[in-house]
Amino acid sequence: MPDTWALVLWFFRMYSLRRKKAMKRLLPVMFILVMLSPLARGQERGAVRRAVGEYTEILQHISRLYLDSVDIDGLARRAVTALVSGLDPHSAYICAEDAAAMDESLEGGFEGIGIEFAIIGDTLTVRSVVEGGPASAVGIRASDRIVRVDTAWISGPGLTNARVSGLLRGRKGTKVLLTVLRRGTDGYIEFSVVRDRIPVNSVTASYLDGDSCLYIRLSRFAARSHREITDIISARRGSFSGIILDLRGNSGGYLPVATDIANEFLCKGDPIVYTEGLRVRSFEAEADGKGMCAGVPLVLLVDEASASASEILAGAVQDNDRGLVIGRRTFGKGLVQQDVPLSGGARLRLTVARYHTPSGRVIQAPYEMGDPESYYAGYAERFSIGEMFSRDSVRLSDSIAFKTLRCGRTVFGGGGIMPDVFVPEDTSGYTAFYREVLVRGLVTEYMAVAADRNRSGWLAACPCEDAFYRDFHISDNLFADFLSFAESRGVVPEPGQVSRSRSLLSVYMKALAASALYGHSAYCRVMNAADPAYIEALESLSSWKESLAASGISF
Repeated sequence: MPDTWALVLWFFRMYSLRRKKAMKRLLPVMFILVMLSPLARGQERGAVRRAVGEYTEILQHISRLYLDSVDIDGLARRAVTALVSGLDPHSAYICAEDAAAMDESLEGGFEGIGIEFAIIGDTLTVRSVVEGGPASAVGIRASDRIVRVDTAWISGPGLTNARVSGLLRGRKGTKVLLTVLRRGTDGYIEFSVVRDRIPVNSVTASYLDGDSCLYIRLSRFAARSHREITDIISARRGSFSGIILDLRGNSGGYLPVATDIANEFLCKGDPIVYTEGLRVRSFEAEADGKGMCAGVPLVLLVDEASASASEILAGAVQDNDRGLVIGRRTFGKGLVQQDVPLSGGARLRLTVARYHTPSGRVIQAPYEMGDPESYYAGYAERFSIGEMFSRDSVRLSDSIAFKTLRCGRTVFGGGGIMPDVFVPEDTSGYTAFYREVLVRGLVTEYMAVAADRNRSGWLAACPCEDAFYRDFHISDNLFADFLSFAESRGVVPEPGQVSRSRSLLSVYMKALAASALYGHSAYCRVMNAADPAYIEALESLSSWKESLAASGISF
């Protein structure tokens, strides 16, 4: 039942518009609604009181009479989880531990020493160090192997990511003594590291491709994402004439952050998103005309894992005919959640509204209340029906067609954002051998050791990132050595599999070498060079007006 005061305000708004004839017809309806609204809300409150009372009574009886001792807290959490699972697929009960981990991801930081690590051969190996962080300040570098933390020797089969995080993270200002093995040095090296606040950046890669394209990869819409993007654009201002914003794999985050980022690319008055819910205030956002890149050629890269806030941004760009969306159909999450704090640090993540793109589309995929299995099975069905490989396999209903705001192009709701340019997934090089070495982490493990062994020689041959990108190649000897390594781990290719997967494996190996020498942006640059969606995006930027015209966009 609508809120009483909302109805009253609407009544007087109608009156102020002098719709007297309409008001005469609506007066009886208004009277009934206003009178029944408190009754309905009272009935809801009564139902809640009865349910809470019965639940409390049951727990008391279990605690008092059950034949064995019972974990009442655990029982209550499972009951709450079951209760929330009867709603939509995106409402959830989040325990205190998981809530803290999500805060870290979205709020953009944690307290620790500032390294990215991997467990390779039962040994903690540094993959990269956070620039300006505590580990970097004392001289720890990529490929160092940490074998002791304070007095605890940690190498061995029992080493886990959780144990490493527990040892290395800690309160800001506390010290930890690390004992390191480094290739080319004799014996152990000890580093005393003072823990600090470590930022977790949501922009995981950015670089200039040639003289025209600024590439930015955004992994999530976190609290600092808008600032990260504007800082990158400001630092590169004048050095690019187009932007590729990569949202592939970005499952979302904060809605206001998505609107802030959209504002940087849209013209004044362009609508961005609006939400509607039964019991929460509606939200609308439109561009204020102060964006840094309102006239810059823009391409968004999306895929089936781009969701929520990613879809808000993609929908705003597409519906305003602002730029090209390239890739594959997005996930289809058009529901807005609100976090409700609970006692003990747990949280209720409750769906409170639906969001609409500027053209009015609801892009939420269909679901049945209390049936998340079928909902996610519908997502998995996209793979089985061939949607990843053919645009014609995408199932979209003509009954949910909408028109874009500037050019009147047809776009669809009811299940994700369909890109302007569809790029199928390329699996021509996938073999059982390729899948096995990736799943088991053998390429990563081999290249970590190879980078450690060959670092000085590779840097001498390629003294800068551009030189590495241009001149470095995976030699026949290095590739053959990797095949021998895989065979020593029990992964032997069948005839023809190596030739089919050689190109994919070589690109991945080069990207890992680039990451070890120059960081994650260099890794993305190498991977993107062989990526059909990225290549399509570059071509679209190089012939911007022609690409837009081909998609029916005039800007």
